[in-house]
Amino acid sequence: MEEQPNLEAIMGLIMYGGNAKSDAMEAIASAKEGNFELADQKIADAEASLVEAHHSQTGLLTQEAQGNNITVTLLTVHSQDHLMTSIAFTDLAKEIIDVYRRIDAN
Repeated sequence: MEEQPNLEAIMGLIMYGGNAKSDAMEAIASAKEGNFELADQKIADAEASLVEAHHSQTGLLTQEAQGNNITVTLLTVHSQDHLMTSIAFTDLAKEIIDVYRRIDAN
């Protein structure tokens, strides 16, 4: 089997994107229980993972911009899907946590 170039960057997108989504889900669960300190920490953890994922993505984009076209495989597409889903999920988690804060304040 041929080794896929950029496998480390692609796996970074999948791993950090997955971590971000998991942390965002834990943040929602914490807010639901009224533990907003933990919810805020989990959102911060999710955002830190997204930054790491973006670093992986930036490496791929820079390579492409320099004229070194990368082969798009199913794994590459999956990694981008993972990242975009994680970004959307983290953004939505922040909104849900805000709703729980408002409910808790009443």
